[in-house]
Amino acid sequence: MIEIKEISEEKLDENYRFRTFLKSHADEKTLDEQFKKLHNKYFKTFDCSKCRNCCKVLGISMSDDELNKICKHYHLDVNELKNNVLKEQYGEYIAKPCPFLNEDDSCKIKECLPESCRDYPYTNKEERLFSLLTIVSNSKVCPVVYKILEDLKEIYNFR
Repeated sequence: MIEIKEISEEKLDENYRFRTFLKSHADEKTLDEQFKKLHNKYFKTFDCSKCRNCCKVLGISMSDDELNKICKHYHLDVNELKNNVLKEQYGEYIAKPCPFLNEDDSCKIKECLPESCRDYPYTNKEERLFSLLTIVSNSKVCPVVYKILEDLKEIYNFR
């Protein structure tokens, strides 16, 4: 597990100040383009399978349809998972840490990943200006999000 939490915690106040700075100085479209460019740059070489912090710290979140698809594909008992492993919250099923990690941290359900897993950390999505609190929080989990924030500070000459 890559220990990004401690590194990010040291910069937490700075990251919150940077969030405030971006809220009043960044253009939404330009910021989205910058996030997407940095996302693509780092995820071109970063191997998530060597980290899995998101799976361990944030866990998994899936819809009923996604859960049923996973259970059908992998021949799992949906009721057993609902009753013993997953917790229903706001119409989704969640578990922390993800119960679908093998002992070697490989993913048991990689062929049927829920949307939340496929899209995490959302740094290539639009409207990042309106999700900067989540970005700052995710910088404590994902090394790529941490790097993206640090690069953006350089781009905006923030210190």
